[in-house]
Amino acid sequence: MYMDILEKDKNLFLSTYNRLPLNIDFGQGVHLFDKEGNRYLDFFSGLAVNALGYAHPRIVQAVADQISKFAHLSNNYITDIQIEFTELLLKYAKMSKAFLTNSGTESIEGAIKLIRKKFGPDKKIFALTDSFHGRTYGALSLTGRQKYKTGFEPLLPNISYINFNDVADLEKKIDNDTAAIFLELIQGEGGINLVSQDLITKIIELKKRYSFLIVADEIQSGIGRTGRPFAYNHFNLSPDIVVVAKAIGGGLPLGAFLVSPEISDVFEIGKHGTTFGGNPVSCAAGKVVLEVVFESGLMNEVAELGDYFFNQLLEIKKMFPGDIKDVRGKGFMIGIELSYECSDIVKEMREKKVLVNCTNKNVIRILPPLISTKSDIDFFLFNLHETLKTKNNK
Repeated sequence: MYMDILEKDKNLFLSTYNRLPLNIDFGQGVHLFDKEGNRYLDFFSGLAVNALGYAHPRIVQAVADQISKFAHLSNNYITDIQIEFTELLLKYAKMSKAFLTNSGTESIEGAIKLIRKKFGPDKKIFALTDSFHGRTYGALSLTGRQKYKTGFEPLLPNISYINFNDVADLEKKIDNDTAAIFLELIQGEGGINLVSQDLITKIIELKKRYSFLIVADEIQSGIGRTGRPFAYNHFNLSPDIVVVAKAIGGGLPLGAFLVSPEISDVFEIGKHGTTFGGNPVSCAAGKVVLEVVFESGLMNEVAELGDYFFNQLLEIKKMFPGDIKDVRGKGFMIGIELSYECSDIVKEMREKKVLVNCTNKNVIRILPPLISTKSDIDFFLFNLHETLKTKNNK
């Protein structure tokens, strides 16, 4: 059965994805079920999209209610659900105004346009090495990982990189010709790498001198995933632009870039737009996500359980020092760096009915749904321990 579908997939789609050998039937809570009836603990959660897991009853109801009214309206019209959703988003991000999009990469593109509109084409925009900001041309130009850019040059001009957590390199490169710095406070695709407080402190100091903008890319790390509303809340940082997506749509396409009061008037009418951005059905689902994460105590549970998860992983690291080099992250955004490529471990975990993924070759990336419980975490820990024990006994 699966081989037939795999063959159809190859005939229908461009070969851009390395499909997993699973034929998913449905999801419920933190689990996915395949056509053969196997149940998998999903600690990948659709690349951090499914914050409330699968078939959350409040999301299902909100989507049904909204789609029965209208699925789409032009952004020439005002809709209550867009306003209700955006009020909550701005409240918890502590930002002034928003532009709603369909995805993270579109949000990055919009932020680049705003920066260029404010500063012109000649000032430089910086990102960090090993960063990942998306696959469209502006977002790809910002991305610090060369493997995604090879074959697509030339990319946007006047975009450069600061070596990750290198304060001296930062001081050397930032000057009056700087327009903005894009930051993933926790690099997702790069291997769950945390920006250092020293780097952030120096960026804040240089901003006072050179008046550039700080952009927080919270596409993967935002909406309570780290136990705080956004990852920048861990670093005493007040960004000028916040870019969000993934979790905010409850599984539906939705993104946004949020701006501070100082730059809320950079765009005039007609300078930016979108057909589907801020889709009413997506906003209805997104409103539920924001209410559940921020107003029902779920984010505090993520912080508490995230500490438990992290400390238990450190105990496993002590048991297998030859396998695990490092454990890092915050909340429910955790990376386990192995001393070898992690694809085989990810495969073994999948055979034990646990789904995670491998990033940056040797880092197991763990992105559980925010509704995951201690028993879900313990199931993951048991199977990771068993997988490593089996590997060492061979």
